[in-house]
Amino acid sequence: MNDGFKAVQVAEGVYWVGAVDWGIRDFHGYLTSRGTTYNAYLVMDRKITLIDTVKAPFVDEMLRRIASVVGSNRISYVVSNHSEMDHSGGLPEVVSRIRPEKVFASSMGAKALAEHFGQRIPVTAVEDGGELSLGETSLRFFETRMLHWPDSMFSWLGQRKILFSQDAFGMHLASSERFADLIDAGLLEKEAAKYYANILLPFSGLVKKLLSKVSGLGLDIEILAPDHGPVWRKDPGRMISLYSAWADLAPGRKAVVVYDTMWGSTAKMARSVAEGLESGGALPVVMPMASCHRSDVATELLGAGAIAAGSPTLNNGLFPTMADVLSYLKGLKPRILAGAAFGSYGWSGESISLLSAILDEMKIPQAGECLKVKYVPDEAALDRCFMLGKALAEKLR
Repeated sequence: MNDGFKAVQVAEGVYWVGAVDWGIRDFHGYLTSRGTTYNAYLVMDRKITLIDTVKAPFVDEMLRRIASVVGSNRISYVVSNHSEMDHSGGLPEVVSRIRPEKVFASSMGAKALAEHFGQRIPVTAVEDGGELSLGETSLRFFETRMLHWPDSMFSWLGQRKILFSQDAFGMHLASSERFADLIDAGLLEKEAAKYYANILLPFSGLVKKLLSKVSGLGLDIEILAPDHGPVWRKDPGRMISLYSAWADLAPGRKAVVVYDTMWGSTAKMARSVAEGLESGGALPVVMPMASCHRSDVATELLGAGAIAAGSPTLNNGLFPTMADVLSYLKGLKPRILAGAAFGSYGWSGESISLLSAILDEMKIPQAGECLKVKYVPDEAALDRCFMLGKALAEKLR
């Protein structure tokens, strides 16, 4: 079949056979402004093995890539490193069409797949540290529970020095290039940081433990093959180092000012808070939610030391975009040294105390009292905003 869907060789006897999703823009609340890939890998040996599948609508694309290397009916094994539906959604159709001898997953993965698909797919559970011979090569499996699902695991093809790392070390980035060394380094770091901040940030403690475990195993990783984004065939240690730094959750001098406004008053306050932050030596990033996305705010909080949240009052509550972004951030559990709540109101003003309460729930110490202004801030009010920003910056010293 010569239809343009070709496998890409990753190493001797190993091929990328995944799919590129150029059009996706929302991934359970995460703005995927550059699309994504669903990576699957084919290992050629006496027992030809498919590692992970793809999202259900892309099964044909994956099978056509496989067909450019070998008949799919010759695949003996399928390994599911992660049961989230962007990787397992195509599994029922794949099993029905290629009829592999066995499907392997972690013990939690076997349970998850049964819960997803009933008993349509018989799954063999593998042990943490277990090994599967493919012939001349073999796979070792390492559980990575809650990175970022309970079923997650890595597969290590030692003879080719390839770590198939499922969602870890990946990013949402559609590209015609399959390898990281062929893509702009700045773009890669930006998208990798966004991915970490929006998906793995709550599990940073587990990331540190995992990196220590991988280091202790002494794996000589030459190729890092995640389930999203490009394959790292040169300097895979770069991604591992970035994860180590991000997992430290070290707060910096950056301060994120996130707000929305109804008639411009809260916007004026936000700009004055930012000026105060800058005057105090902090590096403010101002993010109006009318034009920013929640996942971009989460990304900016990676490495930030402070957050200032502002909202007008609407129907005795928060402005909807602020309720949305703070609910999202609360689940990600960023480690922030200091926070502040501010906003304008017309006659009730509940939004500012609600912001303060959410910061308390996020265990973010506040730099001062909530700052609320009725209707339009005058010069005195803007001076108070400036001083609030300056006090917030002091907390970062």
